[in-house]
Amino acid sequence: MAKHGALLFSYAFSILVFATSLSCKAIDSEDRKTYIVYLGSLPHNEVFSPLSNQIGILERVVQKTSASNFLLTSYKRSFNGFAAKLTEQERERLAGMKEVVSVFPSRIFQLQTTRSWDFLGLNQTAKRNATAESNTIIGVIDSGISPDSESFNDEGFGPAPKKWKGICQGGQNFTCNNKIIGARYYTDAGASDAVGHGTHTASTAAGNPVKDVSFYGLAQGTARGGVPSARIAAYKVCSVSGCPTEAILQGFDDAIADGVDIITISIGAESSAPFQQDPIAIGAFHAMEKGILTLQSAGNSGPEAGSVSSVAPWTLTVAASSTDRRIIDKIVLGNGKTIVGSSVNSFELNGTSFPLVYGKDASSQCVDSDARQCVAGCLDADLVKGKIVLCDQAGGNTEAHQAGALGSILKTSKPDVAFIVPLPASGLGSQDYDVVKSYLKSTKRPRANILKSRAIKDDGAPVVASFSSRGPNQIVPEIIKPDISAPGIDILAAYSTLAPVTGGTEDERRVKYSILSGTSMSCPHVAGVAAYIKTFHPDWSPAAIKSSIMTTAWPVNDTKTSPAEFAYGSGHINPLKAINPGLVFEASKEDYIKFLCSVLDEESVRLISGDSSSCPAGSAKVSPKDLNYPSLAANVNSSTSFKINFHRTVKNVGLPNSTFKANILSSSEVDIKVVPDVLSFKSLNEEKTFDVTVVGRGIPEGSHVSASLVWTDGTHSVRSPILVAA
Repeated sequence: MAKHGALLFSYAFSILVFATSLSCKAIDSEDRKTYIVYLGSLPHNEVFSPLSNQIGILERVVQKTSASNFLLTSYKRSFNGFAAKLTEQERERLAGMKEVVSVFPSRIFQLQTTRSWDFLGLNQTAKRNATAESNTIIGVIDSGISPDSESFNDEGFGPAPKKWKGICQGGQNFTCNNKIIGARYYTDAGASDAVGHGTHTASTAAGNPVKDVSFYGLAQGTARGGVPSARIAAYKVCSVSGCPTEAILQGFDDAIADGVDIITISIGAESSAPFQQDPIAIGAFHAMEKGILTLQSAGNSGPEAGSVSSVAPWTLTVAASSTDRRIIDKIVLGNGKTIVGSSVNSFELNGTSFPLVYGKDASSQCVDSDARQCVAGCLDADLVKGKIVLCDQAGGNTEAHQAGALGSILKTSKPDVAFIVPLPASGLGSQDYDVVKSYLKSTKRPRANILKSRAIKDDGAPVVASFSSRGPNQIVPEIIKPDISAPGIDILAAYSTLAPVTGGTEDERRVKYSILSGTSMSCPHVAGVAAYIKTFHPDWSPAAIKSSIMTTAWPVNDTKTSPAEFAYGSGHINPLKAINPGLVFEASKEDYIKFLCSVLDEESVRLISGDSSSCPAGSAKVSPKDLNYPSLAANVNSSTSFKINFHRTVKNVGLPNSTFKANILSSSEVDIKVVPDVLSFKSLNEEKTFDVTVVGRGIPEGSHVSASLVWTDGTHSVRSPILVAA
C-alpha cells in the first residue's frame, strides 16, 4: 500500500499527456502532428518578446524551412508556450531542451469518465481483438479478490479458455464464475479479500466496465480495467498481517502451472535482495521460462535513491505517476485565507468555522514532541471535542478521530497524493502547514473550516509520485530500474466490502469502490497493457512484450523529478503505440542464464537453469550490461575518462521491408556513436545487431549522464535510454 501524502507541488514542469488518435494534415511530406510546447511562466522582463523566443526555439529543431511555417499559435499573455506542427523527431528534440517544460500532443477534450485508462489513450473505443482478449488469463498474486463485485460479473462471458488448468479453491462461500475462473489461497481461511488491495489491483487490470461509480461522490465515472474481457485467476498470498515468502512462492508455483498468460504482483520488500534470495525474482524467472511475463510494483519507499526493490531483468518493474485528475480539498482559516490541501475527504462540516487547536495544547499525558504529532493515546478527548486539531505528522488523523476531534490538519512529507481520511481532514506540505501554525499563534481564538474534497484537472501530469521507489539498482547497476512509469495516484477501482476504508478502528464505512495510491496501483495498469499487447501478438515472448512497452514509452521531461531515469525508467507508458513498436529487443532463457553467469557462481546458475549450463571463463565472461535489454546502463569510475561499448540485437516486427536510422539525443558531456547507424530489413522477424559506444571524460561521484538512442523508419520510433552513472 502507498505511503500517503497530501498537497500538490506548484507546477512549472512536465505536461505530458498521452496522444489520442488524431488525423492531422501534414504541412509538408513529413508526418507532422499538432503539439503544444509549454515553456512555463512569462519572464518578468519588459523587453522579452515571447513570440521571438518561441520561433527561436522552434528554429533549432526545424531544419528544412522557416520555423514560422510550422508555428500555429503563440501563448504569450498569461504563460509562455506555443502550438506547432512537429515530426516525432522534432518533438523529442524539443522535449530534451532545458528550457522546455514539456511537449504534449493536441487532443479532443470531452466530458470525462474513467481517468487512468482514458488518460493513457486506451479508451473504450480503442482497437481490440475481442476473441483473443477473452482467451487471455491474468494471474493476480495479491490479497485475494471479492467475487461479488460488479467488476467481476460474468454476464456475457463464455466458459474458461481450454488452456486453463487451474481450479476454484476459494474456501468458505467463495464462488468462481466465467470471469474469475480460478482462485487459490495460502493465508487465512479463504480467497476472499479482507484487505481490499487484491480486488483493487485485479479490477484495474481486467475489471468489467461499471458505470456511475465513485467514492462518496468523488471521482465519479466508469471504473474499468485495461482488458475488461480478459479472465482473472486470483492467488491469495497476503493477509492483513502481510505476505509470507512461502505463500508468494506457492502463488507463483500454481499460477505458472495453471496456465496464466500474465502475472501481476503488487508486492515487494523494503529493499532489494540478490536474485536467488528474492521469491518474486525466483517465481518470475520460472514464469519467464514458460512464456509468462511478470509485472511487479517498484515499491513505495521513494524518493530515496536506490530504494527500488524489484530489480530482476526478466521482471517488468513499474513506477507510479499522476494522471490529469487530482483530488484536493480546501482549508479556510479564520482570517479568510484559503489553503489548498490534499485528502480524500468525503465529509462536510455543518458550519462555517470551528475552533483550531494544536496537538501539543490538547494533551495532558504526553511529552510535547509526541503531542505535536498526535501520537496514539496523546490527545485528550475533552480538549479536542468540537475542534480541528493541528498534527505535525500525517498519521495524526487516526488519533484525532479516536479522540473524538471534529477534524484534523496534518503535515505530510508526500505532498502530491491524496489519502482517505476517517474524519474531515487535510494534508499540507511543510510550507502551507507553517502558514496554518503561524495563524494559530497570531490570535487568541483561532478558527478554521475543512471543505469536502473535489476532483480537479491537472495539466501537469504525468509526474512521478514522491513515494515511488527510485533507482539505481542496488544489485545490478547495469540494469535500469524501474523500467516504466504508469498511473498510481488517486486510482478509483473496485474494493472489498470486507475491508475497512481506513486503518482507524472507529471508521466503520464499507465501500464497493475506493481510491488508492501506490506503485501497487500502477503495476496492474501495465499488466493490463501487457495483456492487451498479447491479444495482438500471442506468440511474442515476455521479453518482446516488455521491450514494446519500454521502447514506445513517452519521454518524460520532468525537471522536478530526480534522478531522471532512476525515477521513471524508459518513460510513461503508451499503450496504443506499444502494440506496434517496429523493433523489439528479444531475450531468451539462455540470455538470462548468461546474464546470471555475470552475477552468480556457475553452480548456482546450473541449479537455476535446471540444465548443464556452463559459464564463460576469463575474457569470454560477459558483463551484466551485455544483456540484450531495451535500456542501456553502465557504472564508471568518477575520476577517469571512460569508453563503454554496448552490444544489442533487434528483431523487425514492423514492416517487412524497412530501414531504421539511428538518432542520438544527448548532452555534450558524452560522445555517443552507433555502428552501424542504419539497419535495413527485408523480412519480418529478421534480426540485426549494432554497437553503441559512449565516451566521456569522467562523471562526478554520485551523478549520472543520460541520453537516448532512437531508431526511426518514418513510421516507428524505437527509443532506448542510455545512462552512465558514477
